[in-house]
Amino acid sequence: MKTLQLFQGTSEWAQHRASHFNASDAPAMLGCSPYKTRTQLLDERATGIAAEIDAATQRRFDDGHRYEALARPLAEKIIGDELYPCVGVSDDERYSASFDGLTFLGDTAFEHKTLNDELRAAFNDVETVAPAHRAQVAGKLLPEYHRVQMEQQCMVSGAERVLFMASKWDGDNLVEERHCWYTPDPELRARIVAGWKQFERDLAEHQPEAAAAPKPVGNAPETLPALRVEAQGMVTFSNLTEFRANAMAVLGSINRDLQTDEDFADAETTVKWCKGVEDRLESAKANVLAQMQSVDEVCRTIESVSAETRKVRLELDRLVKAEKEHRRAEIVAAGVAAVREHYATINHTLGPHAIPIPASVQGLIGAAIKGKKTLTGIRDAVDTAVAEAKIDASREAECIRQNIAVLDGFKDHAHLFADRVSLCASKAPEDLRNLCMARVAEHQQRETERMESERARIRQEEAARIEREQQAAHLQQDTQREGIDPEPVAVTRTGEPHGLPTPGSLAGLENREEVIAKPRVSTARVKLGDINGSIAPLSITAAGLASLGFTPVGSSGAAKLYAANDLPAIYAAMSAAINRVAREYRMTG
Repeated sequence: MKTLQLFQGTSEWAQHRASHFNASDAPAMLGCSPYKTRTQLLDERATGIAAEIDAATQRRFDDGHRYEALARPLAEKIIGDELYPCVGVSDDERYSASFDGLTFLGDTAFEHKTLNDELRAAFNDVETVAPAHRAQVAGKLLPEYHRVQMEQQCMVSGAERVLFMASKWDGDNLVEERHCWYTPDPELRARIVAGWKQFERDLAEHQPEAAAAPKPVGNAPETLPALRVEAQGMVTFSNLTEFRANAMAVLGSINRDLQTDEDFADAETTVKWCKGVEDRLESAKANVLAQMQSVDEVCRTIESVSAETRKVRLELDRLVKAEKEHRRAEIVAAGVAAVREHYATINHTLGPHAIPIPASVQGLIGAAIKGKKTLTGIRDAVDTAVAEAKIDASREAECIRQNIAVLDGFKDHAHLFADRVSLCASKAPEDLRNLCMARVAEHQQRETERMESERARIRQEEAARIEREQQAAHLQQDTQREGIDPEPVAVTRTGEPHGLPTPGSLAGLENREEVIAKPRVSTARVKLGDINGSIAPLSITAAGLASLGFTPVGSSGAAKLYAANDLPAIYAAMSAAINRVAREYRMTG
């Protein structure tokens, strides 16, 4: 943080506030300030003209600064360190904050407010929390606009906590003091950052409306001339003709095209005026009838004007209600359309990570105008709700972009993240990074185990091959020691399919030692059926070969395949087995 020497009310101070996003303006920017609307803040920043401060407001400000100075020593005792008021800006010089007090290390800030009923109720809520948990939750029970201001102060200064104090004084005498600790809230901070970004975009396009006129006071149509009727057995005087002509002209000129707050106010006042005209005409009629004269024309005229007045009143009353609802719906619809356009702009940059528009948007914007009576109030409420929806969308999109960047750091293991779209939409960046690291570590562990298993399998196969060769060699030696001279196997390749020996060619195994000792290295494969064809009329099964130590190296459909360079050893093993049985038979026979 950079510290500035500025004094409130100076031109330098005003220029600084106009060129930075200030902590005291953050509540209005997020639409949660009870003192200033978001539209008013946009108007001020767009025009550079701040609202005039009246004498009463200035007195409240002056009292607040005096109470703050009186309370600072109390805060220093609680903190256990000296405090100094200052103005600071963030390192990127975008955000600013004024501090009622800050320690020299900048790790603790002090914020003071004048104690009122709202704050007193908040502190009462704090005291209902168990003492063991009070420090963790106390700050979160304060009004939102205070929390927003302190969160930006922490963001600018890097403070780890804020002592929030509210006090009331009688002169220099302390009447009441309440305080609690506020600690930074990452989620609220993200809202503030996204909110200022959206405010900056809105400010670039903002066109301030004309200065607000005083609240419209409805005007009734011009006063109708007094109806005067005198009768003495007959009507002796009447201005009925002139009265009727004037009344019809006035009623016909009443505005039914309601556009502005003033038009609506006029219409509502005219409805009341029409009712008054009806009442006065009824009174005049009753007065004439009371004179007990035949006044048929008078009565018909009065009834005609009264009926027309009633017709206009009812029509205008219905029109006011219908037009108000139409205008409210129109403003809400425009707000919803603005949010949808914002989502479309964001999604244009996100590709498959496009974020859906929440189904609740229209309901939330519609709820924002509840209780608003004027068009100006309705527009301001909708603008604030739209800004909040845009801020939420921008925050969600920024989180997704950060998640995409996280996944880009694991491109070598992209196959582990087939669910990348849902991960980007549902995870915080740090959580996603931890998940990615866990998946990669698990994958690497599986690969290590697989490779070790493969190496073990290869070692086993090699050991089995060596063992088979040794067994075949031993069998050959045993046969020679026993003096049995079995017919050797001559592998005749010429003219035979697959290079296999012919049936009956198991004569002579003189060269089998050479065959076994020098196996040919080959990738050729032979079927079990071909082996059986070569030893016909004898045959052997896959299980029989397995018992001799030879297992298939593959398959082709249902056929088992064996290594062609194992054939000499296979034939030698089969021959040795037959010789062993023959030897045992001779010995026992």
